[in-house]
Amino acid sequence: MSTATDDRLYFRQLLSGRDFAADDGLAQQMVNFAYAIGDRLTGEALLVDPAYDVDGLLDSLEADAMTCSGVLATHYHPDHVGGEMMGFSIEGISRLLERASVPIHIQAAEAEYVKKVTGVADDCLVCHHSADVVTVGAVEVELIATPGHTPGSQCFLVDGKLVAGDTLFLEGCGRMDLPGSDPAQMYESLTTRLARVPDDAVLYPGHRYSLESSATMAATRERNHVLRPATRQQWLSAFAR
Repeated sequence: MSTATDDRLYFRQLLSGRDFAADDGLAQQMVNFAYAIGDRLTGEALLVDPAYDVDGLLDSLEADAMTCSGVLATHYHPDHVGGEMMGFSIEGISRLLERASVPIHIQAAEAEYVKKVTGVADDCLVCHHSADVVTVGAVEVELIATPGHTPGSQCFLVDGKLVAGDTLFLEGCGRMDLPGSDPAQMYESLTTRLARVPDDAVLYPGHRYSLESSATMAATRERNHVLRPATRQQWLSAFAR
């Protein structure tokens, strides 16, 4: 897959409660990351997991002379795409669609969950399968299906950067005790789907659960305890509940 040159790729990591939704107590507590991936030459950008403060995220793009041309959703949980959670109503993709008529790119296995949580219609969603590529300008983003945290979780690989949502953090991985989660699928996602991501790629997680906001895959593989078990049985014994 071809890659964009450094001066053409537009990439931003934005922390909830700091870079957007600064006055939102839940956003501060949840420490979600949203991302913007785009082509500086064309001025188009994809927003990854826009939640809490859609207007603030769109305004951040506009301040950089960029326009939202689509959404990449890592998974259906409300802190990533909007919806009701813990008695809170979180703004998300339904609000974004009020401002911009753009496609929402998801894995096919996630479609029913996204619709139920956000209320968006079928014709707003573009359903994908693993290894599909979404382009924004000349920038190519590979979609990697990584079920486990949810049935249709996905990661995005672009120009040596892995945006991993809640599949893999710098320390630990996404919860596997929630509706639709599956520890066995998570093991396969971590050890097969993400195993081919090179060591020099940089991991960008869906939450800031560690002091660092990103790290190389080499460092993550060395430090992260969920990647240490040598066999499937060892992994399930340690992490399946």
